[in-house]
Amino acid sequence: MKKFIPLEEGDYYLSPEGYKVFTKQYHLKRGYCCKSGCRHCPYGFDKNRD
Repeated sequence: MKKFIPLEEGDYYLSPEGYKVFTKQYHLKRGYCCKSGCRHCPYGFDKNRD
């Protein structure tokens, strides 16, 4: 089961389209790569390459 991580200031911002975009800060708190091709992935995953 995945652990719940409460959102804090700086964990995300809203895109012009209204979507939540998680920041590097949030991804590091989460502690793993979800392999979804996130815009700010600090783990180096590239869904076009991997």
